[in-house]
Amino acid sequence: MKTLTTFVLVVLASSLINAGNGNIGKERPVNVILIYLDDMGYGDLSMTGSVGFSTPNIDRMADRGIFFTHYYSPQAVCSASRAGMLTGCYPNRIGFSGALDHRSSYGISDDEETIAEVLKKKGYVTAIFGKWHLGCQPRFLPLNHGFDKFYGIPYSHDMWPEHPAIKDYFPPLPLYEDNSVIATNPDYSQFTSAFTIRAVEFIRSNRNRPFFIYLPHPLPHVPLGASDGFKGRSEQGLYGDVMMEIDWSVGRIIETLREMKIERNTLIIFTSDNGPWINYGNHAGSTAGLREGKGTTYEGGQRVPCIMQWEGTIEAGTVSNRLVAGIDLLPTIAEAAGAPLPQRKIDGVSMMPVLRGDQAANPRKTFCYYYRRNNLEAVTDGRWKLVFPHKGRTYEGFLPGNDGRPGDVNENQWFDGGLYDLVRDPGERYDVSSIYPDVVRRLEGLADEAREDLGDDLTGAAGRNRRQPGRVE
Repeated sequence: MKTLTTFVLVVLASSLINAGNGNIGKERPVNVILIYLDDMGYGDLSMTGSVGFSTPNIDRMADRGIFFTHYYSPQAVCSASRAGMLTGCYPNRIGFSGALDHRSSYGISDDEETIAEVLKKKGYVTAIFGKWHLGCQPRFLPLNHGFDKFYGIPYSHDMWPEHPAIKDYFPPLPLYEDNSVIATNPDYSQFTSAFTIRAVEFIRSNRNRPFFIYLPHPLPHVPLGASDGFKGRSEQGLYGDVMMEIDWSVGRIIETLREMKIERNTLIIFTSDNGPWINYGNHAGSTAGLREGKGTTYEGGQRVPCIMQWEGTIEAGTVSNRLVAGIDLLPTIAEAAGAPLPQRKIDGVSMMPVLRGDQAANPRKTFCYYYRRNNLEAVTDGRWKLVFPHKGRTYEGFLPGNDGRPGDVNENQWFDGGLYDLVRDPGERYDVSSIYPDVVRRLEGLADEAREDLGDDLTGAAGRNRRQPGRVE
């Protein structure tokens, strides 16, 4: 427990010593900082309706940049979401589903290219500070997939001996420095501050060269923890404290960019891997009225806030209602950096025309909602969403848990599906398929194309273009 706290103090002192001017030439490629939260819901920012706590630094990002109102995580669960985001692929294309734990024998394939590997081709120095979750076997760790530095945990921090519901299953949680375990069962209340300090130090040390920082905060995923400076500060209890500390983290990073005089040359992206884990009650976030949550393909599971700031390129205060997904981050970042796309087929499209202010641009026309191994559960064109009959998770009808203990859920609820108008009914309560049969037929056609490409376990379609993950014996 003491190792992480001591490390925080040492690195903070080091970061103050290494401060500098940060003057750079105009020819330098844009820096990229990708902040990826864990289980943050659509309503967990003050700008989207949070109650009892505020997020002024994150809100200020939107004031200075662009807020995407219709952003979708690649999938509504940890590992699959991260795999899709880092490779620009639907997770099922590259063999990912679920949330990998210490016993998983598979991980990200050596044949897939991550954002870090794409940027390395342009001379970027790269780092990840936080949660990885793309495989914990040595060959799957970050330094083998484009990152120069890794400080963090290999999977979720509830996958440890103190899990509230699964006892005697998880070993001690490892904390990594690059490829070495430097501590076990670290104090997770220090995670946000420790990973932020690491990011600040990295910015200062690399202010004169292009860098990519991937900051996947393990929080606000349970178990919740906030450092002493934030405990008890919000009116919403520990969850609000955690979100306020994350907001501090965003502010500290942007302040450092400003001190180094590189804020205008840095693209900052802020989003979440999926929606809130609702059955954790007061230790879970808010969907702002969207249906269901984490682990579902309804809007509450995959529609989350996404904010991008790049001063001088993105017009301040922009709100975009265009359809955008986590699989679009890789091609967007690649275009911003002038880097080549991966050689293998990806599913993402660049959103740079939207970031540059092209009002007519609409790069993403459709999005497929996959879950479990390879279930195509819904498809959308941005306004209309066609949900197919399927079994899935529901939180509805169950009393949520409290103070870190989970409540019950039904993992095999039958959903009849239907057509939903996300403009008039973002809560997906009214099936209007009988009113708009032409829309149903059109979206069914889009689904058939996806099934031919990627398959669909719900209909038995094999698909032609799925790839295998990496595996170990």
